[in-house]
Amino acid sequence: MEYQNLNQSYGAYDAAQEYEPLNRYTAKTFGWMFAGLLVTFLVAMTAYMTGLVWYVFAIPYAVLVLGIAEVAVVLYMSARINKVSVGTARALFLTYSVLNGVVFSAYFLIYELPSMVFIFGATALFFGIMAAVGYTTRADLSNLRNFLLGGLVFLLVFWVAAMFINLERFEIVACTVGIFIFLVFTAYDTQKIRAYHQVYAQDPQMARKASIFSALQLYLDFINLFIYLLRVLGRRK
Repeated sequence: MEYQNLNQSYGAYDAAQEYEPLNRYTAKTFGWMFAGLLVTFLVAMTAYMTGLVWYVFAIPYAVLVLGIAEVAVVLYMSARINKVSVGTARALFLTYSVLNGVVFSAYFLIYELPSMVFIFGATALFFGIMAAVGYTTRADLSNLRNFLLGGLVFLLVFWVAAMFINLERFEIVACTVGIFIFLVFTAYDTQKIRAYHQVYAQDPQMARKASIFSALQLYLDFINLFIYLLRVLGRRK
């Protein structure tokens, strides 16, 4: 019995040693998000500068295959986050960043580079403001979940319908809705970092995996916000 109590004491001590303050935990989460963005940018630029983008998108159904692969990675990570290791979670996140970098290389063919740089800066500014709101507000943003899911459904239905019907005249409306939805998502997902930190305070391994999952969610918020701003403000070649 004494050994059991002693082991429990050591276990509690180890957990306390691995416990991270919220500010450090949040900083690491955003660090992983920025790492993912950097990987995506480097892959996209490399594909564009080397001309690899032309060969990739010359393959029939390449865009469809890449899209399915991206969705598969996100779904697998979402479904298995409780079971995969921390290393696997990080590998999945970086794999998604690489796949998205290949897809993103096509935007360098469509839009002028100075325009993309300007909109990237604008995206970073708006994203930073909403992330600060999500981190500091005392309001419970989880109440917005149904509203945000409804917005995603609207966007999905619109873009699927646009594949079969000419909805070009309504595209600016859809993009404006997309900008608003992902600005709110940024605050919502930032606040979830605090929730994960509290829930997994006594489970350092799960806390690390939740941090990577949060980084993926914020990464997706940033990317989608950038794409919608680019569609509205970007200068095409």
